Amino acid sequence: MIENSNSFYPLYLNLLKKVLTDTLWNHEPSRESDGLEFVKSFADHYIRGHAVSLLPLVRFDNLQHCMTEVVSNGIEGDFIETGVWRGGAVIFMQAFLKSLGLQQSRRVWVADSFEGLPVPDKTEHPIEYRAHQNLIEPLYDKFEASLEEVQANFARFDLLDPNVIFLKGWFKDSLPAAPIGKLAIVRLDGDYYESTMDGLNNLYDRLSVGGFMIVDDYGEDTWTECRRATDEFRASRNIRDELIMVDSSCGYWKKSAN
Repeated sequence: MIENSNSFYPLYLNLLKKVLTDTLWNHEPSRESDGLEFVKSFADHYIRGHAVSLLPLVRFDNLQHCMTEVVSNGIEGDFIETGVWRGGAVIFMQAFLKSLGLQQSRRVWVADSFEGLPVPDKTEHPIEYRAHQNLIEPLYDKFEASLEEVQANFARFDLLDPNVIFLKGWFKDSLPAAPIGKLAIVRLDGDYYESTMDGLNNLYDRLSVGGFMIVDDYGEDTWTECRRATDEFRASRNIRDELIMVDSSCGYWKKSAN
C-alpha cells in the first residue's frame, strides 16, 4: 500500500507533470480547436517549445492512477513505454517509483527508435503514409528525439540511474529479444498500426494480471490505424476486458486473465 498521504510526494508529482508538459506558465493546446489551429498550436507548444512530453495532463493523471493501483495491490512487474519522444512519460514513471523509494524493486524500460517515426507502408497503410508525408515529417519532425537527448532529460531531473533501461531500435527488432520479465504497466505510444501491433504482440504476455495496458492513440482514426491494430489484437486473443477512454484519444484496460 502507498502510505505517503502526509508527505510531499503528491505535490512533487503534480509539479513535475506541469514542468514536463510545459503547463506551469503556459496552457496546453486545446484539442477542441479546429484542425489547422490545433496543428499550429501543437507544433508551437510541443515541437518548438520546451515540453518534454506530448501527453496532455489528463493522460499523466491516468498513468499515475494506474501506477498507484499496481503498487498498492502488489502487482508484479516493471514499467515500459514504447515510443517516448523526449522522455516525459518514462521520466514520470521513474519519478513516481523514486518518490516512493521503489526504484530498486521495479525497472523502467524506455523503448524507442530514437530516430522518429518510421515511414508507413504506402500500400498497406495509406492513411498513415499520407499523414506522415504531409504532417508528421514536415511539421512535427517525425517526433524525433535522440537517445542522448532523452538521457539528458532524465539527468536534468536527477532520475538517470541503472534502473532505467534504454531499448534502442524499431520495435520489431528491439522488443522480441529484450530481457524483460514481468510488466505491470505497458504504455504504447508508437502511433502507427505496425508499431502498436509490435508492442501488443511482444509485451502483452509479459503483462501481469492486474496490470494495465495503455494505448495512447486508440481514439484517433483520421491519421493512424492504431485503433484497428488494437481491436484486431484484442479479438484475436479474445480479450473481453473493458477498454476505457481516458480522453478522446487515449484508451486503456486492466488485464484480468492470462
